[in-house]
Amino acid sequence: MSNHPEQSDAASTAPVIHAVHENPAWFGPFAAAFEARGLPHREWLLTDGGTLDLDEEPPPGVFWSRFSASSHTRGHHFSKERTRAVLAWADAGGRRVVNGRSALEAEVSKVVQLSALRRRGIDVPRTRVVVGTAHLLDAARTFQATIGGADFLTKHNQGGKGLGVARYSSADELAAVLTDGGLEEPVDGVVLLQEYAAPADGSITRVELVGGELVYAVRADTVHGGFQLCPADACALDPETGRPLLPPGASLPPEPGTSLFSLREDFGSAPWEVDLVGRYRTVLADLGIEIAGIEFLQAEDGRVLTYDVNTNTNYNAEVEAVAPRSGPGAIADHLGALLHESR
Repeated sequence: MSNHPEQSDAASTAPVIHAVHENPAWFGPFAAAFEARGLPHREWLLTDGGTLDLDEEPPPGVFWSRFSASSHTRGHHFSKERTRAVLAWADAGGRRVVNGRSALEAEVSKVVQLSALRRRGIDVPRTRVVVGTAHLLDAARTFQATIGGADFLTKHNQGGKGLGVARYSSADELAAVLTDGGLEEPVDGVVLLQEYAAPADGSITRVELVGGELVYAVRADTVHGGFQLCPADACALDPETGRPLLPPGASLPPEPGTSLFSLREDFGSAPWEVDLVGRYRTVLADLGIEIAGIEFLQAEDGRVLTYDVNTNTNYNAEVEAVAPRSGPGAIADHLGALLHESR
């Protein structure tokens, strides 16, 4: 499997599942699911620069993008543009693309996500978009006034792994951080100011959807997990030291041997849940997303607030062990059916 398949493997004639991604640490469960089903696949690691010959035909098969909005935190600063190029090339060449260009644009923009959710009548946290951190403090002062002086969050528009998420009780607190140079600059220059809505039960819910089907829902503990609620096992460890991380925003440190994630066995039967999942399906169809994990919380004031759409969804091993259906297995089945249709 080449790191530069655009150059060396474009002449391949056997249809396969082409997994376009930049983080091998997250790929193991999907490779295992493909192998268990005998599905031919290849990894296209777009971790650095490269070349792409637009005169060449894309190789046959199904292209599946797992580009992550947090790619730049792993030093993969060109992955976004390289993935855009490969997906555009594959689509123009008539190949079946799963989570293609429109999904990528949603992955790297919470503004796109929140706007699409609002369009379909889904409640989202009150949010203000700030382009350029020079405008952030003034915007925070007026924004906090509009939410009645309540606590607010800063978030990176291109996020993932809780990037840039911090809670403030006043604009003066933010001013002190800015003065000290403690604000983490967003990669695209866009920061969101968002109301802080405390979950009523100290948790959020992540709804996993593949090909329009509900696979399962996961409860994530925000008391111990804070704002960093990536379910992949690799997310819980410092990549340099291998030690457990204290997530930003956590009230208590994670408890050794206790997972932040558990299966929500009761989810999907209540009328409001059925309606919400139906709306999620419509939003994903609007955005051209076939595989996603969507996160919401039930606030103390009774609102159900959806705040994140993850198009490179990961799955937690402990949840997978007890879930009635496997997330990676559902993806493999979906992509396998598309591969069969492409032959």
